[in-house]
Amino acid sequence: MSKSVNTRTVIGNISLSLDGRVTGPGGEYDMGWIVPHAITDGARDHMIAVTSPATTVLLGRKNYIGFGGYWPSVADNELADPRDRAFSKWLNSVEKIVFSSTLKDATWENSRIINADPAAVVRDLQQQTSGNIIVLASGSLIKRLLEADALDCLSITLCPEVAGGGARLFEDGLPPSSWTLRQSTVTESGAICLVYNQVREGK
Repeated sequence: MSKSVNTRTVIGNISLSLDGRVTGPGGEYDMGWIVPHAITDGARDHMIAVTSPATTVLLGRKNYIGFGGYWPSVADNELADPRDRAFSKWLNSVEKIVFSSTLKDATWENSRIINADPAAVVRDLQQQTSGNIIVLASGSLIKRLLEADALDCLSITLCPEVAGGGARLFEDGLPPSSWTLRQSTVTESGAICLVYNQVREGK
């Protein structure tokens, strides 16, 4: 089915290891192998390029808490990289939707908590306002949207690391889909920032 002209583009943004992991064998917080590849000039430029057209951010509970504990104050930190400050200002200002059944308070400005099916929420969001919708680093949300065929674009930072275990992004049982490479950039650390658009019938 082709998308309507006014439908907002839905992007999943995530970092992956060479063995397809979003976390390491130490559990959901074992992500230290990502850090060296997230702080290069190339990675920062990529993040600004892929996020700035978005006006709505989708986050899981853990990423919301983690991001909210770090990013809000970066905007006013004169010692921070200018791109990090720009990302922080953008993240503070955009609509942030948090998917959680346990979180009660959304203290970060412009954020709200929803306990609902992500694909249904995305379908509703696509009929509102304008600007892209982006999932930031939440593997569980991206999986749910892949299962529902609700993602239009995948922004993957492929890190030159073998995690050796941990959660995978692409599990068996996903509906088949085809993707076309829109952009490929090699960063200073050897990571590759890849942007894929889903090939849909009629587009």
